[in-house]
Amino acid sequence: MEKLKPLQYLWRDRKRILGLPISFTRYSLTEDRIFVEAGLLNLRAEEIILYRVRDLSLRIALSQRIFGVGSVIIQSSDKSSPVLELKNIKQPREVKELIHQQVEAMKEARRLRVGELLEDNPSEQEVPLDAE
Repeated sequence: MEKLKPLQYLWRDRKRILGLPISFTRYSLTEDRIFVEAGLLNLRAEEIILYRVRDLSLRIALSQRIFGVGSVIIQSSDKSSPVLELKNIKQPREVKELIHQQVEAMKEARRLRVGELLEDNPSEQEVPLDAE
């Protein structure tokens, strides 16, 4: 059996409470996926493949600004978690930009494009560029 190589993380953080990383929710980014692990005794893990990301947004409330944190909201075509929020992370603007760069790199590597829609259409699919 082939030995698996360890994941190379581009970014890692925890959900912060009052600016301190004392929660049991961990976020991480590799070159092709975003991972969320939550829980102490019962662990819940989710991941989103980056080429499925459709939109990124940033939210920094006044209370978050006071503690130097913010939230990055990720909209994806993932069935299990179409909206994923990276809550109360440090340097949210830089993290959002890093995720954006990785999403674009993954879409380019897979030669995908997503058509823009005027309204939400659940039948929208990612189409390889050379399929046209």
